Amino acid sequence: MITLRPSQERGYAEHGWLKSYHSFSFAEYYDPQHMGFGPLRVINDDWIAPAMGFGTHPHKDMEIITYVLEGAIAHKDSMGNGSTIRPGNVQYMSAGTGVRHSEFNPAANEHTRLLQIWIQPDVLGATPQYSEKAFSREEKQGQLRLAVSGDGAEGSIRIRQDARLYIGLFDEGQHAELNLPAGRLAYVHLARGALTVNGIALQEGDAMQLSDEASLSLREGKAAEVLVFDLPR
Repeated sequence: MITLRPSQERGYAEHGWLKSYHSFSFAEYYDPQHMGFGPLRVINDDWIAPAMGFGTHPHKDMEIITYVLEGAIAHKDSMGNGSTIRPGNVQYMSAGTGVRHSEFNPAANEHTRLLQIWIQPDVLGATPQYSEKAFSREEKQGQLRLAVSGDGAEGSIRIRQDARLYIGLFDEGQHAELNLPAGRLAYVHLARGALTVNGIALQEGDAMQLSDEASLSLREGKAAEVLVFDLPR
């Protein structure tokens, strides 16, 4: 079964320095039909104004993944980590028993655009941990690159959940197939461009939820950047 999630139906918040599109219920946006999908709880498409950002704030018992699309984000946390994440980089923070962090756009004249992703962990009360890794355009061009997984397969970042996140870039003539194990869920989020997935045309910000589907077929990309989640029920 395939369920579409059109971009224009997402929640939206405007805070002056931040505009954010919410794929699932978040903060003041509440939709009982979109509370999450499997353990996937949040996908926020955040646009952050120059020299602005999120002040120090806490998280607990959540797997937090940040993927920068444009600009950069400067991160500091209570574990002692501090770095600047740029396009193509995947940042992972397992909040576990509790962690505090801040995120700021360090540029004076350019906005930052990123995807903030939350996945519920399969264990609570674990020790917080942090990781980040760069994935080149070549690794993602015309294919799905495994970036995050529960077992660290293929050089991916290991998280505390039996979930996989693939990232791909597709232009015309490029295509990919992904087999979906029986009993699993899949979620496709098109971050940019246009792409046809299982015969359905998607535009920037569109998504689809899949259950009981045997495979994914990605074709007819036009400057497409796509995230594909393989999830437990």
